[in-house]
Amino acid sequence: MSLSRAFAVRTGLESVAAGHLALLVEEWVANVVEHGGPQDARIVLSLRLLAGVVRISVSDAGMAFDPRTAVFDMPNPDRGGGAGLALIASLCRIAGYTRRAGRNRLVLEMPFP
Repeated sequence: MSLSRAFAVRTGLESVAAGHLALLVEEWVANVVEHGGPQDARIVLSLRLLAGVVRISVSDAGMAFDPRTAVFDMPNPDRGGGAGLALIASLCRIAGYTRRAGRNRLVLEMPFP
């Protein structure tokens, strides 16, 4: 069972929100692995249930990337993707981004009913 699914079960998150959470986590981590480099860098993920939101914190040693200022064309038929950031933005809000000591730290907040 994935970390996000285990979190959803443990916290009683309903199935639609659990699916959105799994999609968010998978899409962000896949983007870090595909675009952030280096491939063997450790990615740290934490999930917290707060009043009305799930807070998703991700830390990685990839290239600096602040999704709040990203400009991208989507989708990209040549590469077979390109809609990941739009998908992420449709499911949550970016609560913060910092870059310290060679690591990105992103905080997303996904609302749920």
